[in-house]
Amino acid sequence: MFDRLPFFFAALWWGSLSAIGFVAVPLLFVHLPTPAMAGYMAARLFAAQTWISIACCALLLVFSKQKKAEKMREWAQAAIGFVIAGLLLALLVQYGVSPRIVARENLRLWHGVGTAMYALQWICAALVLWRLAASRKPA
Repeated sequence: MFDRLPFFFAALWWGSLSAIGFVAVPLLFVHLPTPAMAGYMAARLFAAQTWISIACCALLLVFSKQKKAEKMREWAQAAIGFVIAGLLLALLVQYGVSPRIVARENLRLWHGVGTAMYALQWICAALVLWRLAASRKPA
């Protein structure tokens, strides 16, 4: 059972990034009456998603090493860099970029930086999920 948990955490990480970034936030801007309301709700959703990313990445790091073993699991050897990069990107977006967007500080620049970093985090999560799926042995 525990061997399947890393796959679950990677899928949750990638799926949450996809659902928030490609579905929920665009729908806010379509259906809420003002862009300000949509932006406020989007910021809240992205903040919640950051905590999902942090939890999933932390758990992936925990499960990357076999209990009482000196080396990492096979999937982790191929994916650990992407887990760490995704975690750092999530933290940078939340605590470095988002406050500048909320403060409306050079909005075009910071929104572009935030979008690029979110996309890179999505790619990291996708690569971790892909590598985990590739390393799974058929049942």
